[in-house]
Amino acid sequence: MKKVLLLLAAVICAVLVYVFGFNGGGSQESLKVVIWTSGEDYRNDYYLSEARKKFPDYDITLEYMNTSTIAAKVLEEKENCTADIIQSLEYGYLDKCKDYLAELKDFDFSLFLDEIVPANHKITPEVKNGGCIILNRDVMNAKNLPTPATYQDLLNPIYKGLISMPNPATSGSGYMFLKCLVNTWGEDEAFDYFDKLAENILAFTSSGSGPVNALVQGEVAIGLGMTSQAVVEKNQGVNLEMLFFEEGSPFSMYGNAVLAKSANRKAVMNVFNYIATDLCRGDNEKFFPDQIFKNFAPEIKGFPTNIKYGDMSNDNLAEKERLLAKWKY
Repeated sequence: MKKVLLLLAAVICAVLVYVFGFNGGGSQESLKVVIWTSGEDYRNDYYLSEARKKFPDYDITLEYMNTSTIAAKVLEEKENCTADIIQSLEYGYLDKCKDYLAELKDFDFSLFLDEIVPANHKITPEVKNGGCIILNRDVMNAKNLPTPATYQDLLNPIYKGLISMPNPATSGSGYMFLKCLVNTWGEDEAFDYFDKLAENILAFTSSGSGPVNALVQGEVAIGLGMTSQAVVEKNQGVNLEMLFFEEGSPFSMYGNAVLAKSANRKAVMNVFNYIATDLCRGDNEKFFPDQIFKNFAPEIKGFPTNIKYGDMSNDNLAEKERLLAKWKY
């Protein structure tokens, strides 16, 4: 009997060691952190590599999806969502998921400009993402295309099949172009314009990075895309040119959040706080220099200065859903 009890105790100890590991009582699973992001590849590489350096004992994975897919999966999976952290998602989509996000009571929101901090304190600011009209100058020259000076110029049949734009239905970057022109021209005129522009669009891309990727590959001559991404590619030698039309640069705010079901896990919160402060600041300095932190206004080589930003007022979830219900592409 004594031998049986000793054997049973040994088995129990082995199970406990397997379950809890040697991490001071924390399970192996507690060190796994899953991040979903809609960020660009070069930014994702930065975030993931730096997070793994900071927390070498954690099992950190980062999975890319477009903005609408992340929101849809959170709403579908609810408390069973396999992600722990949502990173670089447009404010409207994050707000849509707010019932499943943690309130960040201990986070220092005073680090950021007051006007960009969401009222619910479930979202931390990450980037101000501005857009512009981007040309591949090599393709433009090879096809002897005129340089557009207005949005109306993009309707010229000479550009048919040579323009790329993110789809507002799946991309926050695409939606910001739609919303900016709705605010500036009026709803009917803006939708009529995009119906006409669609005739020249090679493809409405699912992600905001799609148009610049198409420009880099020489698949199109003109893209409605992200200024920051164009600057990165231009600094790497791609012959891109950025244009800002009279209506101003459309923009949207992107942020980070923690799933409520993961907020009690130390590893998750450690990674999140590092992403939302140190790495966000690094991202601001390396890729998206529009000011988001108080007393920190970085500059990036080749990034346009004195940008006139467009009218993005009334940019809320209800308005977004209403406008997207009318979008047919």
